[in-house]
Amino acid sequence: MEKPTREDAWALLTKWTESEALIKHALSVEAVMRHLARKAEEDEEKWGIVGLIHDVDYEKYPEEHCVKVRELMEADNWPEEYIRAVQSHGWGICVDVEPQSVMEKSLFAVDELTGLVTATALVRPSRSVLDMKAKSVKKKWKSAGFAAGVDRSIIEKGAAMLGVEVSDLITDTIEGMRTVAEEIGLKGTIGEDE
Repeated sequence: MEKPTREDAWALLTKWTESEALIKHALSVEAVMRHLARKAEEDEEKWGIVGLIHDVDYEKYPEEHCVKVRELMEADNWPEEYIRAVQSHGWGICVDVEPQSVMEKSLFAVDELTGLVTATALVRPSRSVLDMKAKSVKKKWKSAGFAAGVDRSIIEKGAAMLGVEVSDLITDTIEGMRTVAEEIGLKGTIGEDE
């Protein structure tokens, strides 16, 4: 496979992932990666595809997350650049593949953050990302019990790798997720007739 398409990525994702929550997470990360690629004037399609498939091995092989993915992707002849990018988001957690490119660093930085943004949106009165600002997420950030599964230190490390402030990364993550708010269940009550 020379240049994978989004259809290739969707086929790979849905072959190995059935969980609706994981699919929504994949769509969230894809949208944020596309947003960041546009801002950086990078290859939006490539970045989006990497975001979409980043957790392809997670549901079936949680103990081998970011390791088993190499085998799954090689079986379908995925390019090394994509395999390495996907593996690198587990750097220091489950693999020693350090993010090098801006694309890899971006994936590392936003993966956990999309979970925190999602959790924050779901406790808002509107249950939406469409009317949410970074300060809402920053408020929840300080509460260790809130979205306790989200490792804030990974987000901080990712932001530092990218040379951006965490609050700017949160804003970009929200903006990216807004583009798929309906698909990921975070449109909430915005736009509904009162």
